[in-house]
Amino acid sequence: MTFDPQSLGQSNSDLAAVLQELRKRAGLSGVQLARRVNMSQSKISKIETGKVTPSLVDVELILRVLRTPSELVAHVTALARIANTEWQDARALRRKGLDKKQIELASLERNSTTFRYFLPTMITGLLATPDYIRASLAPFPGDHTKAIAKKLERQAVLYDSAKRFTFILTEQACLWPLVREQAMAMQLDRLASVSLLPNVRLGVIPMAGHMPWAPLNVFTVYDAALATVEVSTGALVFRDPRDIQEYLHEFRTFEGYSLWGDEARAKLGAWANRFRSISRDL
Repeated sequence: MTFDPQSLGQSNSDLAAVLQELRKRAGLSGVQLARRVNMSQSKISKIETGKVTPSLVDVELILRVLRTPSELVAHVTALARIANTEWQDARALRRKGLDKKQIELASLERNSTTFRYFLPTMITGLLATPDYIRASLAPFPGDHTKAIAKKLERQAVLYDSAKRFTFILTEQACLWPLVREQAMAMQLDRLASVSLLPNVRLGVIPMAGHMPWAPLNVFTVYDAALATVEVSTGALVFRDPRDIQEYLHEFRTFEGYSLWGDEARAKLGAWANRFRSISRDL
């Protein structure tokens, strides 16, 4: 089965129907299946009615207990993977209003405790100055006043001592000149300032040395429960534990390439001074 974003919305109901049919073919009641896979009967019922999306591990266990033919295992597993993935189309989000996306993110931030951001291309809204935020939204038509206000409002979450943030930015993300030189210097000063918060770790990856793992996308991991991966046309949301573990592993790898603490602030200061020097020379 190929990945088709259009099928994401229907995959959960398809998966539910297939699992129910396979159970019936095996001659088992919901109670009997629940006992054999060590799940509650209520959970099995919710899976088969589409009210709960089972993880890939859950699906593999059910298929094994039901002695599912190998030719069906690949099909059902593919359905499970798609059901555990959400596609957020960027054009649809812009039509709804960019401020609506900020409300969704704020809700996610309220309900999470540990955040890991990998930023290989640009600076995320939680760390951005007002100038940088305005510039990041400028390519999109419309009035962005509400979206800018919501982005700035969301930054208050950084000062919640019950939450823990780790940001990793590449040199490219820090130096991409989205705004003019003086504004870029101020943006880098902002990064250094935020890095001093006791609940924030901020690392930078300079373009130096040997780094055998190359980044592909911006991604964020919320607790160990959800990962979002951003691409030009939208975002993918992963909820399957094994997918999330892959991103956590990648994040730990990039942590090893990063400068932290005073070393990171020294690098940010040097980059900020470079922008200020360019500004003075113009």
